[in-house]
Amino acid sequence: MSSVEQGTGAEKPRHKPSRGPRVSMPERPAAERAQDFAEVPIGYTEEMAHAEAMRCIQCKNPTCIEGCPVNIDIKSFIAHMIDRDYPAAVAVLKERNALPAICGRVCPQEEQCEIVCVLARKGEPVAIGRLERWLGDYDLACELEGRCVPEVAPATGNRAAIVGSGPAGLACAGELARLGNAVTIFESLHATGGVLTYGIPEFRLPLDIVEAEIDMLAQMGVEIVTDAVIGATYTLDELMGEEGFDTVFIGAGAGLPVFLGIPGENLNGVYSANEFLTRVNLMRAYEFPHADTPVARGRKVAVVGGGNVAMDAARTALRLGAEEVFLVYRRTEDEMPARREEVHHAAEEGVAFKMLCSPVEIVGREGFVTGMVANRMELGEPDDSGRRSPVCVMGSEFEIECDTVIIAVGTRAHPLVTQTAPDLELSSRGYIHTNDDGATNLPGVYAGGDIVTGAATVIEAMGAGKKAARAMDRWMRERG
Repeated sequence: MSSVEQGTGAEKPRHKPSRGPRVSMPERPAAERAQDFAEVPIGYTEEMAHAEAMRCIQCKNPTCIEGCPVNIDIKSFIAHMIDRDYPAAVAVLKERNALPAICGRVCPQEEQCEIVCVLARKGEPVAIGRLERWLGDYDLACELEGRCVPEVAPATGNRAAIVGSGPAGLACAGELARLGNAVTIFESLHATGGVLTYGIPEFRLPLDIVEAEIDMLAQMGVEIVTDAVIGATYTLDELMGEEGFDTVFIGAGAGLPVFLGIPGENLNGVYSANEFLTRVNLMRAYEFPHADTPVARGRKVAVVGGGNVAMDAARTALRLGAEEVFLVYRRTEDEMPARREEVHHAAEEGVAFKMLCSPVEIVGREGFVTGMVANRMELGEPDDSGRRSPVCVMGSEFEIECDTVIIAVGTRAHPLVTQTAPDLELSSRGYIHTNDDGATNLPGVYAGGDIVTGAATVIEAMGAGKKAARAMDRWMRERG
């Protein structure tokens, strides 16, 4: 393999980099896309993808690799794209990331690999995420037997159980299988994918993409058992006892919703974003009555929060037919933790932003929501996260008319798995405590993703899953 393919950069680039602008990704018109759940970005054509790859200067020290939580050899896969050797590019990509079509869509590359791209110092970085998405889709477009499936090592005879089929669990399962272990994923819901399936709307991440990516794990020999609730169907002790698993990885996520703790949250028409999105995404409530699960279709919907989940909920409410959707956030748009792309899309589609507003009560009549009382806020000194803290403006109380309220202010660790393992060491907030390799205080039990760190990105959860998998493999081999 050449030094360019290895990503060392010890030789001169094999192409003359393009000095053209970053290639824009085509999108469906806002007025059209706000009426349905079809995907918003159309994606690159091959020529667009190649033109964007040509912008890469193949630098000697590819800092983009360091910016990736799973250390994808970005330089090498782009080098193959420049040569139009797309199967080789996919192979390089999948050495570190088994789910490129997913990560290319939902990972915040602008805060990870792209922000440290050398080109970003004086202009626009290479659109690494868009190239990853294109390669992922290129691979998915192949017949199943023609797709790139990572090579599996000879069987070790060891068995691993994975709790949860979200990003951390899928990455852990894929890495363990690649290393020759027998792997079984236990998923509590009837569909696989975890937050990828229940939490992210179709217009951002189509379900058929998730299903197709997970199919590849099945091709590697991973078994997936659905409707299996660890903590109820099985305990951790049972998995490592009568079920005969040598090791267990807990990737159960942090899906317990957080509420505001204000009067009126028990009124009809108040949802957690978790419930609202699960009803729509997983249970396909937008197809009711053809699907069995209903969901309230509000006329005036207030979504409280400023993250990606809040944007997803607001844009989903629009697609369900709401006349008005308000995004209520206690800071300004500049402090929103949501991706800029999602904020832009929400605004284009008609979501109204009510900034510097903090709800103090949800009001109603005859048990149903009629409005929300909020205070005006102003920004004070920075808090521990570095963002300026919102401070209430005295005497500024006002009411927002609405018939549906969706609370999207975060989640915390669900205790279902951990409450049946009293010896498992937890943090003060209920998250599982691990070492750097993902090992818990219980022998053979590992954990990673949101159940350890709290809410994080898909690729960070995958990185934790892969790291834990390598430690689990070592642990099983050392035990003999």
